[in-house]
Amino acid sequence: MDAQVRIAGIGTANPRQRYSQREIYDLSRRFVPIYRNPRIEQIFMNSDIEYRHLAFDAATFTVGESADELHARFEENAVALGREAAVRCLENAGCGVGEVDSIVAVTCTGYVCPGLSAMLIRDLGFRTNVQRADLVGMGCAGALPGLQRAYDYVASHPQRKALLVTVEICSACYYVDDSLETVVGNAICGDGAAAVLVSAGDGDAGPAIAGFDTLLEPSFIDTVGFQTREGKLRIVLAKDIRDSAGALVRRLVDGLLEREGLRRGDIDHWVIHSGGRKVIDGIRDELGLTEVQLRHSRCVLKNFGNMSSPTVLFVLGETMRSVPATGDVGLMVAMGPGLAVEGALLRW
Repeated sequence: MDAQVRIAGIGTANPRQRYSQREIYDLSRRFVPIYRNPRIEQIFMNSDIEYRHLAFDAATFTVGESADELHARFEENAVALGREAAVRCLENAGCGVGEVDSIVAVTCTGYVCPGLSAMLIRDLGFRTNVQRADLVGMGCAGALPGLQRAYDYVASHPQRKALLVTVEICSACYYVDDSLETVVGNAICGDGAAAVLVSAGDGDAGPAIAGFDTLLEPSFIDTVGFQTREGKLRIVLAKDIRDSAGALVRRLVDGLLEREGLRRGDIDHWVIHSGGRKVIDGIRDELGLTEVQLRHSRCVLKNFGNMSSPTVLFVLGETMRSVPATGDVGLMVAMGPGLAVEGALLRW
């Protein structure tokens, strides 16, 4: 069998600060009077989230941070977490930094120039002729376009290896006003990073990447993303998204499976982005999935919240730890601004 482009290793990282959902809510209500409303407490406590990692110290936290302070949080922690996830990924893959030929770095919660890829090359000692790309602004769906860029590189150069690093510091986007969308963002978002190594190898290297698909629905372009206000990122998260996500995911899934000659029943592992309780519920109902099939998505939501782009890779990590059997088929799905639904087909 010819070598296929595969995910050869995966690694994740989070800030050391881990807070229960109750701790985060109590911290928020201490500083923001509108958060003392029972309705807002319900949003926090009925989220199916128990813990989140956030890159701040609760003892010194304040909602009055400047745009410069928020940016400093992003830059310091994005580089540190990206580095940690990359090291774990390479260790798990048995790959040295000198073997990596391309780096794709994905983020949406901050902007640095030079990009995160250059900082990782500096900090981890990659070769200075490593090819690189920084994808910014793709939101929660960003891991899959990033994975496709890594796949394209390795497919064109089968003897080479590509490293994808996704990292988000959502706590650098903490914004308070009287809208429910910022409340929901502050109630579900967490910080984290994930990395995968992509290479052309045999069946022992991890799942083969068998195909990608994208569904862009521009009529929802203003319903999810970020706005910039006084130098700060303010989340845009219309309530219509939770009601529409399931149907859009169904359209992408059915189209991708039809193209590949598959049915939903052929999918052994559903690697669904943990976008939030109601988003997962909507996808479950539209695709007719069981809670067992969604257990990894629920697990990531419970323990980490929605970390934006790394989240679907955390779900993939849970799936890979369940040791899929040879011949199993998996489907990764993530959603982000655009409104975009991204999918990737995997074969073990």
